[in-house]
This record gives sequence, C-alpha cells and structure tokens, in this order.
Amino acid sequence: MTMAPITIPPEVPLLVNRGALFVINHSAGKDSQAMTIRLRSVIPAEQLLVIHADLGEVEWSGNRTHILDTIGSLELVVCRNPNKTLLSMVEQRGMWPSAGQRQCTSDLKRGPIETAIRRHLAAHPEFNGLVVSCLGIRAAESPARSKQRPFRYSERNSKNGRSWYEWLPIFEMSTEEVFGTIAAAHQEPHWAYRAGMSRLSCVFCIMASRSDLRTAAQLNPELYARYVDLEKRIGHTLSMSGQTLEEVTGMTATPIREAA
Repeated sequence: MTMAPITIPPEVPLLVNRGALFVINHSAGKDSQAMTIRLRSVIPAEQLLVIHADLGEVEWSGNRTHILDTIGSLELVVCRNPNKTLLSMVEQRGMWPSAGQRQCTSDLKRGPIETAIRRHLAAHPEFNGLVVSCLGIRAAESPARSKQRPFRYSERNSKNGRSWYEWLPIFEMSTEEVFGTIAAAHQEPHWAYRAGMSRLSCVFCIMASRSDLRTAAQLNPELYARYVDLEKRIGHTLSMSGQTLEEVTGMTATPIREAA
C-alpha cells in the first residue's frame, strides 16, 4: 500500500526556503494523522510544529498519547482556552453550537491555536515571522468544504511583521486514501475508529451522525448522562435534527445522581 500524493502549491517551496514555520493543526483524528505523515515527507522537520487544542472532558480519551505516538520527534504544543469549556459555554448561552454558529471551533480550537502560534513565532525569530498553518480539511467531507481554497494568504492574521498562510495539504484525498496513507506509514488510527466512530471530534459533536452519537454514548455513558442532563436543563438539543440525544440514540441516560 502506498501513500496518497499531495498537491504542493508553488508558494510552499519558496516559503520553505525562506525559513517559514509550518504548523500542523492536530486533532488526533485520521485527517490530521494522514496530513502529518505526508508533511513529514516534504517539509524539513526543523520547520514543523504540531499544535493540539485540548478540549478537556469532551474530547476522546487518549488523544494526546495518540498524537505523540504518531508524530515521531516533532515538537507538540498543547493549548487550551483558559476561560471556558464547551459545557460551561453551552450552559451560559443556553444553547448548543450550530452549523452557522460554531463557537466550539472559534473559541476552543481556532482562537487558542492562533494564540499559541503567535507566541511560538515571537519566541523563535529564526522563522522570520513566516507561518503556514496546515489544516486537515478535505473537499470530500462536505459541499461547503469542497469550495474552500487549498492555499491562501490570511489577511486577518498577517500583521505586526507577521505573514500568515493557510494550507490544506490533503484537500484532494478521499477517506480511503487517508486510511491508506496511515497504513502505509505502519501506523494505526485513533482507537475510537476501531470502536465504530466514523469521525473524531468532540465525543458528542453537533455534526455527528446518528450512528456516531449512539456509539459515543455506548463508549462514554457518564459523559452522555451529563449531556442529556444539560439538554434538559437548558431546553435545547445538541442534535441539529431537533431531537434530544436520547431520541437520536434510542438510549436512556442514567440520571446524574445515580451515575455518581
């Protein structure tokens, strides 16, 4: 089995020669893992940095260990929003994130990662204020994602002597090619895939399928009970179908007081 190829924009070799920092945004999921494997083969190791946004109790167990086990000698920076968690944010707002209002991404992932990148650049002048933020987004995931540009200059993040680019290295890969790339590198994907999950994000993601939500509930009954309890308290459902988690999964949660 061979690794799937990636398309390298003409700007990338130029940025490598200019000493840019290439940041791998790593969730511990299959796409991040395949992207890391391919980037390690085309970007010098000393110009690669792995960053993981730790989501705390709502992310899958073993994420950090899995990342460390699969990135070789690359440096890993773990960041986290110091002021809020997903569940505290939902309770305060009285509603779950939605496809159009994804505060989980902006506040808990993108914001902390961008802060960590800025700090790393400030501490490492050898990168000349040049950074390429690499994301494991693929066109095949959704019609909306297929419309994204695989390489672009970020006006929002380019300031104060900093030039910031965003690159989607595995944009053209299929799901089969992602798993094939992982296998070709003699690695295994995160354990949650073997347990039946089709994607790895928050344990209970607003974008998750019915099957994934049911699998997540079976694997994480105590966390499931907390989500169900929160749904009832705020009167708003996680699933964009409008159904409660118990209706979506067909599973009754153990009341919090009994689970404790």
